[in-house]
Amino acid sequence: MTTSWQRATLGRTGMEVGRLGMSGSYGVPASAVEEAFEKGVNYLYYGSLRRAAFAKALRNLAPKRDRIVFVVQSYSRMASLVPWSLERALRAVRFDYADVLLLGLWNKPVSSGILDAARQLRERGKVRHIAVSCHHRPQIPEFAKDPDIGILHVRYNAVHPGAEREVFPSLPAPEARPGVVTFTTTSWAQLLKPGKIPKGERPPAGIDCYRFAMSHPDVDLAMSGPSNAQQAAEAVKALEMGPMTADELAWMLRVGKAIHG
Repeated sequence: MTTSWQRATLGRTGMEVGRLGMSGSYGVPASAVEEAFEKGVNYLYYGSLRRAAFAKALRNLAPKRDRIVFVVQSYSRMASLVPWSLERALRAVRFDYADVLLLGLWNKPVSSGILDAARQLRERGKVRHIAVSCHHRPQIPEFAKDPDIGILHVRYNAVHPGAEREVFPSLPAPEARPGVVTFTTTSWAQLLKPGKIPKGERPPAGIDCYRFAMSHPDVDLAMSGPSNAQQAAEAVKALEMGPMTADELAWMLRVGKAIHG
C-alpha cells in the first residue's frame, strides 16, 4: 500500500486514487470535472442526483477509462432494483462496468438480499468492488470485518470528528482494512457560513475542510461536492497545499466544536 498527500491505495481494493474525490450531484459543469481529473481527481461519484453534465464529463473521459475510478451509488432497499439502477447509470455514461457500487446510508447491517444482488453484479463483471456508506459510527468497524466490503464511506469533518475516536482506531491493520472515504466534509456547508463562526476566528473555506479530512492518517480520500467551476478549482487546490499544521487543525476543531454546540 502506498499513501502520499496526493495519491493513495484505496485499502484492500488495491485501487490507486487521488486523495480528493468529486461528486456530480450538485451541478458541477463537465469542463470542471475534466480539468479536475487531469489534476489527479479520479474517484468520480455518480450519486443519487445523476446530473447530465457529470455524465457528459465521464463520456468525454472515456478514452482514459483505465485511470477512472467510477462510483455508482444505490440507495435501494429492494434487491431487484439494485441491478436496474446500476445498469441505468452505465447506459448514461456509456461504460461497461463501475469500479465501485456504493450501497448508500446503511446504519445497520446491509440486508442479505441487497448484498447478494451486489455480489452477483460483481460476479458478472458489472462492478469491481462493493462500498457502504454509514452515519452510525459503531456499525462501521463491523462493516470493516466483512471481506465483501472493500470501501467505507464515513462522515468526518470538523463539526463531526467522532470517527477519530469511534471508527479509525477500530479498523484493521492498514494492509487488511477497507479503503476509507470521508463525506460531508464541509458539514453541509455549515463550516463555510460566516454567521456560524465564533467571534475572533477566521472562517474556513472549502479547501480548509478538504485539507482537514485529508490530513488524518486513516483517511484515504475526501469527497468534494462542488456546484460550479470555481468551487471545483478551489477543491482541487487542496491536492497542492499539503497537510494542515497542528495549529490549523486546532483552529478547525475549535470552529467545528462551536458550530456543533
